[in-house]
Amino acid sequence: MSSAPAPVAPAVSPAVAPTKKKPYPFWLGGVAATIAASITHPLDLTKVRLQASGDKRMIESIKKTYRTAGVRGLFDGISGTWLRQMSYSMCRFWAYDESKKLIGAGKDAPAWKLAAAGSMAGGIAGFVGNPGEIVMVRLQGDFAKPPEKRFNYKHCFDALFRMVREEGISSLGRGVGPNVFRAVLMNASQLASYDFFKAELLKTPYFEDNIMCHFTASFAAGTVATTVCSPADVLKSRIMNASGPGSNSTIAVIRQSMKNEGPMFMFKGWLPAWTRLQPTTILIFLTLEQLKNAVDLSRSKGFTFL
Repeated sequence: MSSAPAPVAPAVSPAVAPTKKKPYPFWLGGVAATIAASITHPLDLTKVRLQASGDKRMIESIKKTYRTAGVRGLFDGISGTWLRQMSYSMCRFWAYDESKKLIGAGKDAPAWKLAAAGSMAGGIAGFVGNPGEIVMVRLQGDFAKPPEKRFNYKHCFDALFRMVREEGISSLGRGVGPNVFRAVLMNASQLASYDFFKAELLKTPYFEDNIMCHFTASFAAGTVATTVCSPADVLKSRIMNASGPGSNSTIAVIRQSMKNEGPMFMFKGWLPAWTRLQPTTILIFLTLEQLKNAVDLSRSKGFTFL
């Protein structure tokens, strides 16, 4: 008597692991920051001149620049701005993403983890981008000085070459302490708070991952960053604009400023800084989100080089 054939178990398809999303190009943040900084350059120029010169009010400073140099004068030092953004900003966005991976700061990470990642990124970018920062500050602040005290750089590369030739290679590290400190504060407040506010907004029923959410989160991040960074920003501008021997001492600058202006010197230029940083922050993140969307679209069309 033959036995019935054993039932055949149905074939089970192996589980397909979800495809890991390819990271975005590391230079996207630098491009977004360069676009934003180019648009808001006149405001940044005014902020630096308020901090480094005797100008008192934002509108009067803008009028003075326009009266003496025309519309073109509002874009003095634009090459320094480009150099700074494509060194410092490109590095900070890349380092922020890498730092989040390193400490495990995912999509819904707590604020302290995001701030820690931002601080790490700021320390790296502040050091790497210091030469570009000095060049930008000097190019922007030059016209506000008396003619005999101006550097008269032609462009950002002329500034770099002349600094090394006339002041030595160590001049590229001038003010690196306050600059790194300011970069740590900026990234811990701006990048981290943007991610934090964006995540919190998306938890509410009123926001989706669209331009309105990005705008609101970046507006809040810009206000936080301006307030947190103002003291270090003022010190950085004053130290980098100084040219005399011993004038780059952080302690000396603080003592002299406290003696002449009192403790509120640390928030001098807050309004133009906020007026400049607010649209810059909004433009950076809106542009960055759109660039990411463009990369996603390009990849879906088969352009794998992105």
